Amino acid sequence: MPVPVLLGPRATLRPLSEDDLDHLARIVASPGVREWWAWREGDDRAALREELRNEGLAFAIEVDGALAGWLGFTEQDDPDYRHAALDIILAPAYQDRGLGPEALRAALDWLAGERGHHRFTIDPAAHNERAIRAYQAVGFRPVGVMRRYERGPDGAWHDGLLMDLLAEELSPYTAGPPGHRR
Repeated sequence: MPVPVLLGPRATLRPLSEDDLDHLARIVASPGVREWWAWREGDDRAALREELRNEGLAFAIEVDGALAGWLGFTEQDDPDYRHAALDIILAPAYQDRGLGPEALRAALDWLAGERGHHRFTIDPAAHNERAIRAYQAVGFRPVGVMRRYERGPDGAWHDGLLMDLLAEELSPYTAGPPGHRR
């Protein structure tokens, strides 16, 4: 199922295109993003492009017509465990402006309302305070620290923070009024 276009007050989430991938790779390599992404300069660019494609479960985030970031998700479809996990990156110029929480809210609204998910997870690096604040602004709560969860760009293992959110805990803000999708 292709992802739709979701409209927020300032951010638009749209299906990812092949033309977006090189620009997104540059975003991943930029200071303020690369510290949190497991891709290192010199790694295989084709592998990064494939990771960003995320098997079609990814949005490009646009602000004022410019590519500002990426939002990917996975879905657990087993009816006894049904939930979605999300990940997001924003170019440094778009950070600290509330655009991450806005994009997440739009995606969460769609994943709950249209895809039927009742629970969501996100797993920032345990020391990524900016991301954790943004996710808490949406309503995510810490569940626990996953020790030595992922290898960072520095090659060392780092802890991750598992956070979750139930659909009924979503803040009153949604992606917009009914019919805001196209």
